[in-house]
Amino acid sequence: MDGPNNFSPSPRLADLAQLIRLPAALSVPGDILAGAVASAGTARPRAVATMASSVALYWAGMALNDYADATVDAVERPERPIPSGRVARSTALATACGLTAAGLGLAALAGGRRALGVTLPLTGLVWAYDLRLKSTAAGPAAMAGARALNVLAGADPGRRSAAVPAALLVGAHTYTVTALSRHEVSGAPRGVPAATLAGSTATALAAAALPSLRRRSPAARIGAAVGALGYLASYGTAQARAAREPSAANVRGAVGTGIMSLMPLQAALTAGGGAAALAGALAGAHPLARRLARKVSPT
Repeated sequence: MDGPNNFSPSPRLADLAQLIRLPAALSVPGDILAGAVASAGTARPRAVATMASSVALYWAGMALNDYADATVDAVERPERPIPSGRVARSTALATACGLTAAGLGLAALAGGRRALGVTLPLTGLVWAYDLRLKSTAAGPAAMAGARALNVLAGADPGRRSAAVPAALLVGAHTYTVTALSRHEVSGAPRGVPAATLAGSTATALAAAALPSLRRRSPAARIGAAVGALGYLASYGTAQARAAREPSAANVRGAVGTGIMSLMPLQAALTAGGGAAALAGALAGAHPLARRLARKVSPT
């Protein structure tokens, strides 16, 4: 397919890091932990390979996004790697294909056919979103579905139903971020960030309430509440700012914050499942992820 910048010198590692939104992948392993803890109370050794698979698929989606958006980005975001001439469009597609193959291979290594039963639909949604659904009404739902499947990928195959509530909450969060991301360039109608803020508030409340509904220990309930509060303090504050002044800059800020604020939400879900140490690791990694995101944009 012809398009902007099909030919360029070999890209630098820094350019490829920007293409795949390198730091944003820190928001991915928590999906696997949340699913694993919800279904089994802990993360089994196979979770490491599943995390690697999910990170590879996330990076593949980012590279594919820029491949598909090269013409639009040449006008709206000329600083991105492809329109700026730092990465060839063909290189972005090859990167997406290679990372997709790696993600599927790692999933098969982690859990065989039962793992691929989740990872294949997840991969299909990622590619469908980037190549066809992104600009349609189904776009936010497709991305939310992909992220929900990522949580289920971490669950024990025989107990995936136990991870459905966590998957739905991660999906709900992703829906709000995707809906906001449609207005990063020109700003949003004031009602959009107000609506996503309401959705995020409901998500935080549900995450905090989930351990009580499942009769978890007081420690799990407290951990979930603390994580949910951290989630809302981070993402909710950014959305409130965008609701007051829905400029492109404020909307972009809310989207970037939303991507990284998934980590305290994952921590809330993991703590609520009774894995306090894993939840603490996620919460502790959040500030690092935010610092890295200032150097390489997650959007």
